[in-house]
Amino acid sequence: MAMRAGLSFHRAVLCAVFGLVSWALAAQGARVPTVSLTEGPFYKAGSPERADLAPTGTPGRLVTISGTVYDQSSRPVPGAWLDFWQADGAGSYDASGFRFRGHLFAHSSGRYRLSTVIPGEYPGRTPHIHVKLRAPGGNVLTTQIFFPGNARNDTDPVFDRSLVVTMSPDGASGRIDFVIPARRL
Repeated sequence: MAMRAGLSFHRAVLCAVFGLVSWALAAQGARVPTVSLTEGPFYKAGSPERADLAPTGTPGRLVTISGTVYDQSSRPVPGAWLDFWQADGAGSYDASGFRFRGHLFAHSSGRYRLSTVIPGEYPGRTPHIHVKLRAPGGNVLTTQIFFPGNARNDTDPVFDRSLVVTMSPDGASGRIDFVIPARRL
């Protein structure tokens, strides 16, 4: 019990510090970077460039996810690299090829658009899509995006509410923006 209380205290302190940093950045008109999350064990470098991860005839609920990549000064980041990987609709990752894996580059307006299926659950995890992002010449940010209304969101140890996609009423599309850290000098 003492260990749990200690972890709760440390988590509370970290949340307070993050809150103060967020407030200070907002007061300066700056955006807080997207939360960094684990890449997990299924990342595979070298994905093909493509904006459609769902092969024709793939089972599962099709969804188009779009948004804008911003820097901390709220400027769109043209040419930002976004690398996506996920489980299929049944919750399985492709360990031998590049199914449900691909990268794309943000348009000149910083916008991106990805077509895929909502990933299935697998033991211990709620449906999610992994993303690595990088501004031209910048550092890589690794995170994940989640879907609203899934009961497993409350029990997934990696889940973060700030990374939930805002879905359209029909569930066919969703939106999430990313804020990447300042570029390297």
